[in-house]
Amino acid sequence: MKIDLVIEASDIITMDERRPQARRLGIHQGRVVGLDEDLDGVEATRRVDLGEVTVIPGIIDAHCHTTWFGRTQIDLDLSRIRTVDEALTLIAAHTETVPAGEWVQAAGYNQHLVGGAYPALASLDAVTAGRPAVIKQSSGHAVIANTEALRRSGALHASDPDGGRIERDSRGQVTGRLEETAQALVLDLLKPMSHADIVRSLDLATSIYASEGITSFTEAGIGAGWIGNSTAELGAYQMARDCGALRARAQVMPTLDSFELAHGNPATPGSIGLSLGARTGLGDDRLRLGPLKLFVDGSLTGRTAAMSAPYCGEPDNTGFLQGDAEDITRKILAAAASGWSIAAHAIGDAAIDLAMDAIEASIAANGTPSTPHRIEHASYLRDDQLPRLARLGIAVTPQAMFVHRFGDEFVKSMGQERVPGIYRARSLLDAGVLVAGSSDRPCIDGNPFLAMRTLIERRTASGQEFAPQERLTAQQALASYTRDAAKATGSRDTGSLWPGQLADLAVLDRSPLTSTPDELSKTRVLTTLVGGKPTHGDL
Repeated sequence: MKIDLVIEASDIITMDERRPQARRLGIHQGRVVGLDEDLDGVEATRRVDLGEVTVIPGIIDAHCHTTWFGRTQIDLDLSRIRTVDEALTLIAAHTETVPAGEWVQAAGYNQHLVGGAYPALASLDAVTAGRPAVIKQSSGHAVIANTEALRRSGALHASDPDGGRIERDSRGQVTGRLEETAQALVLDLLKPMSHADIVRSLDLATSIYASEGITSFTEAGIGAGWIGNSTAELGAYQMARDCGALRARAQVMPTLDSFELAHGNPATPGSIGLSLGARTGLGDDRLRLGPLKLFVDGSLTGRTAAMSAPYCGEPDNTGFLQGDAEDITRKILAAAASGWSIAAHAIGDAAIDLAMDAIEASIAANGTPSTPHRIEHASYLRDDQLPRLARLGIAVTPQAMFVHRFGDEFVKSMGQERVPGIYRARSLLDAGVLVAGSSDRPCIDGNPFLAMRTLIERRTASGQEFAPQERLTAQQALASYTRDAAKATGSRDTGSLWPGQLADLAVLDRSPLTSTPDELSKTRVLTTLVGGKPTHGDL
């Protein structure tokens, strides 16, 4: 038998305990067919000696917003501003390029970089020259709109929606900031995104993914709600796959808002789902439906995550749920009864308690699904919650880079005594919890090697140690973005380089297992293969 390709390299990290390292890897018809002596005497159409490089399994980003990230490559980028005036100057210049009557859109606004400040509504109105304008915060949990956008949306005179807030000043006047579900008042005016715009966004985003060694990702919310872009978004993903614009394997999570209650009874098994009763697992190894995504609470950076104790300096603020607790539970039970795994966005410990209660009830009624139930972010966990997560087999997707970017702010908002519970890592592994590496991009820098450095170092942007007992080894950090992320997404064919696995891999200029943390953060991806075919670089 002649196979397609044999790759030789000084260091092939397989992430498989049976043979952790190799020097030769064979690929045929998109899958790994052998390592080292397996390939003795085997003919190949092509042999490539890569020399002194390291080959790893393809990186898996288990929670990101790819269409949104691609859109940020088109919108005005405010992620690097250091003053509100700088933001207003950039918006004014960008507005001049926007045709009259069309929307001015910006993204990446991070209030923590400007002392917690926001543009005044009058100032934003002045620089947008009568055009409707919306600025998306980097957290994804709030937007800043100008008066014309607020007028068109009806937000100027609306009441706070369930699970959201229209910010008002001391005089009761709208400030332009819309939190959580209130964002939809404005964002819905920009929807639905066209198929062409979604395909373009996916093309831009996954090109960057490929350059970082990312071969698979989970899109954390499509279809509807403030995180979705179009009710036909899944179709746009199919178009992107078919035309080659989707450069990585995609698991997509429909939002709860995308679903219909067929009989108007969320407790009826089989009553909740997409058209024709589609559920978790439908698709192929390039594009597949993942768990159902729903929001239980808000964000830690915005102090809207539901906590069991108040935020520092705000004795009356424990955050809030994005809906009635009983209703959230009913919907989780109905979705699980209909064959869906659950991906619950739950950041505060009170929200995590609610999500675990509902998931435990769903397991008792329906058993454990083959694609794990998940808690997205799990940003603040009490010690007593860890063994319960492990017992229920719930995977979690914390984002290490939030420790680096926002760790100093978390100390202020949560207090030093709660720091050990914020964006845990080692204690989760020690408790037996499945932890998947993820970025939440574009809310933060999505480079996986920067995230691995933070998992190893646990330092904030100012250099301060942040719960150093939660540090991972380099092996554990790499596993979270490969082998463990594959398990968390229900994939049996990715995350390691072993005969039978899909030939998804990244060729690096250094080893993530032997590099110093500083060296690791400077890793260059030379080539990325998905199914044995290059998506970045070449062989």
